Amino acid sequence: MSETAKNNPEDLQDVNAAEETAAEDVAAEATEAESEEVVIEDPVAALEAEVAELKDRLLRQAAEVENTRRRAKKDVEDAGNYAITKFARDLLDVGDNLRRALEAAGDTSDADPAMKTLVDGVEMTEKALLKAMEQNGIEKLEPLGEKLDPNKHQAVFEMPNPEYPDGHVAQVMQAGYVLKGRLLRPAMVGVTKNPAGEAPAKEDGPGSNVDTSA
Repeated sequence: MSETAKNNPEDLQDVNAAEETAAEDVAAEATEAESEEVVIEDPVAALEAEVAELKDRLLRQAAEVENTRRRAKKDVEDAGNYAITKFARDLLDVGDNLRRALEAAGDTSDADPAMKTLVDGVEMTEKALLKAMEQNGIEKLEPLGEKLDPNKHQAVFEMPNPEYPDGHVAQVMQAGYVLKGRLLRPAMVGVTKNPAGEAPAKEDGPGSNVDTSA
């Protein structure tokens, strides 16, 4: 420090400020150098982190592609399985009319041969129709005695019937149908509702709601 600075307080303050600024600059440069050294000293960790991120992205994209492929496959399968839905529903009316004709004919054991032949022909036609429908994945629902299932049955009325517990199908007004597990038409049924205190004669038990007769 010069003799002039020692004798002049203002000059002394300027010198001290300059020295402090220089010291701060040196410290900042040292900190930056240390940071750069840290980055340079660990390049492997940086590469590993980048690889992990890219791997995660790749796995996510692969999962999305697989999900898209599965959805597309299911859409194709559904299109094949249920392409005949409208045609199948149209056939249900044919089956209903054949069944009505047989019920209207009643017992033909004492009928004349011509009438009996006609009824036998209608019955054979109904069986052939049901068999053809079954071969194409269409099954008939005859849920008599089963517990009411809102997913397959449409309750039209309630009726007392001591043969079945409450909430069970006591009468089938119209058969239902399913196409490969998908409901085509619910069965229209009457549901048991017994008077209070009247015990049903039949206990609830498992049963099949599919009529596989042909």
